[in-house]
Amino acid sequence: MRILVAMSGGVDSSVVAARLQAEGHEVIGATLQLYDSRGAAKKGACCAGQDIRDARAVADRLGFPHYVIDAERRFQDSVIERFADAYAAGETPVPCVACNQGVKFTDLLGLAKEIGADAMATGHYVRRVEGPQGVELHRPVDSARDQSWFLFATTREQLEFLRFPLGDMPDKAAVRDDAEKFGLVVAGKPDSQDLCFVSDGSYVDLVERMHPEMAGPGEIVDSAGQVVGHHEGVMRFTVGQSKRLGNAARLNGERQMVVGVEPGRRRVIIGPREHSFVSSLSVRDVNWLVDAPPEGLSCHVQMRAREVPRPARIVPTADGALVHLTEPAMPAPGQACVFYDGTRILGGGFIRREANASAA
Repeated sequence: MRILVAMSGGVDSSVVAARLQAEGHEVIGATLQLYDSRGAAKKGACCAGQDIRDARAVADRLGFPHYVIDAERRFQDSVIERFADAYAAGETPVPCVACNQGVKFTDLLGLAKEIGADAMATGHYVRRVEGPQGVELHRPVDSARDQSWFLFATTREQLEFLRFPLGDMPDKAAVRDDAEKFGLVVAGKPDSQDLCFVSDGSYVDLVERMHPEMAGPGEIVDSAGQVVGHHEGVMRFTVGQSKRLGNAARLNGERQMVVGVEPGRRRVIIGPREHSFVSSLSVRDVNWLVDAPPEGLSCHVQMRAREVPRPARIVPTADGALVHLTEPAMPAPGQACVFYDGTRILGGGFIRREANASAA
């Protein structure tokens, strides 16, 4: 097969390229330049400067062609600006999902088809399984590296074309062993980190720079609108958070948590932790990887990247889906709610802001 490998310059995608070539496939490497290569990206970022040079060094070492695709403007529009806009709307965004939806699994996958590739491979830790009714997306063998939650928006059409060779690897140590075996210069390179586009390690300055109307101190209020404290920046708060509340962290003997954010008014709304959970929520922009029954289905849902999945019933609607939880929880608007049947992803969507209006 001719396979385009999305190479970030890290050890994972480099090992993918090396393994596929060793299996006899024709490998073509491609790296998305997401930042100005003349600038200094933060440590732990990907797809800029040294990372591009590392990807090219791997390609040179193994003897396959490598291309750099200028995606800086596209990344700015589809990921960074959407990230800032989501915070301005009182949501907690998931930029890695937006990146996969946009520049990686749309633009780069389109390029793969244009050059006549039979498939595109990435270094994600997730499994692609040929099921009885078609291709399925599953959690990887190494649960500590699971990236399935971030890939819920992968469409069935995309999944037909994609390959994830690392999904069956037992752990990261085995991947690095492979890198050593293939003589790759990135064998000991540290993993990239989340929010790769935040150069100084803090997203607050970025959001306030793009939305200056949100900068500055504001009020912390209870559910009745009574001012109970003050904060130094609304961007530092997200639904479900209990830190940075100062003296408002405990009122009338009850522990408080953030139950809502009003960015336009620079207000943070808090409430008792025990009374702030919901038993149902609404999700938008739902992507189904199965044929969802109109009457709904029972499964497990995961509403944060590292949380334990919980039982729920999903009922499709005209503009998304309703999620009825067996046990109340505190979802954060803007985050992903991913539907699982065991290790398999059934679908998922983004939690609507009004989800917090239905208290359990």
